[in-house]
Amino acid sequence: MDRLESMEVFLKAVDFGSFAAAAAALDLSGPMVGKHVRFLEERLGMRLLNRTTRRQSLTDFGRAYYERCRIVLAEAQAADALAADQLSEPRGRLRVTMPTHFGRHCVTPILLELARRYPTLELDLSLSDRFADLVEDGFDMAIRTGMLDDRAGIIARRVARQRMIVCASPAYTEAFGQPAGLEDIAGHQAIIYRRLGQALQPWLFPRDDGSVAEIVPAGRLRLDDLDAIADAATDGMGLAWLPYWLVRQRIEAGTLMRVLPQQPDHLYDCHALWLQTPHLPLKVRLAVDALAADLPKMMS
Repeated sequence: MDRLESMEVFLKAVDFGSFAAAAAALDLSGPMVGKHVRFLEERLGMRLLNRTTRRQSLTDFGRAYYERCRIVLAEAQAADALAADQLSEPRGRLRVTMPTHFGRHCVTPILLELARRYPTLELDLSLSDRFADLVEDGFDMAIRTGMLDDRAGIIARRVARQRMIVCASPAYTEAFGQPAGLEDIAGHQAIIYRRLGQALQPWLFPRDDGSVAEIVPAGRLRLDDLDAIADAATDGMGLAWLPYWLVRQRIEAGTLMRVLPQQPDHLYDCHALWLQTPHLPLKVRLAVDALAADLPKMMS
């Protein structure tokens, strides 16, 4: 058996917690996963995993060997990427996770154009508001909006900034008027974005002194879909705080209008994230460069 392949199978068995889960991830049979692990144990003369019918756990030696395997496979992948770079064309599968709406409207069109330009590039895109883990979920790159957690081993590059504006339909402002300032927002109905199980997110507004005002508006409509919020605002149900790129066409068509136009827009940073590696794969570098070049045009 191929030693590197067996190391990869062993890593997946540990990461996923079972042979069955590793088999599903690698498109192998459960017994084949077991053969790869036994091949390594017989070659090393040491047990790597303690297994019962209910659970598995690493031996002390298995834990140390697991960490070494990570390093070896990372270096092997870097070597393959170096060879691919010499061909001056990205090859293989690029796995990217991104927020649903931002990904659908902004990121995906850019990556599809990249795939059109490079026929040997494969795309595996996941559009979800769930925060995927680059290591555990096997993604090459993640797109994040807003504040980032400081995590070791993760590289982040800002690729765009999206403007957040308050908008409403002309029918709503005719019926209820417009807020003259931030303090008036509390007197209006708001359509609020809320993810299931999470607290309400405040609307953010920059102040002249560099600080940020946080306002949690009142509203009886809470949705976890930005397009649905824009639809409800267009139907006159209240104020909405949305990315400008999402409602630009509605504003140009007159079905929505900006309120508080004198208030500076809050800028949400958009980042591309990837794992720190000695050699950044060409497919990731080209994707990040394409996003940094084209996303700001969509945000304006």
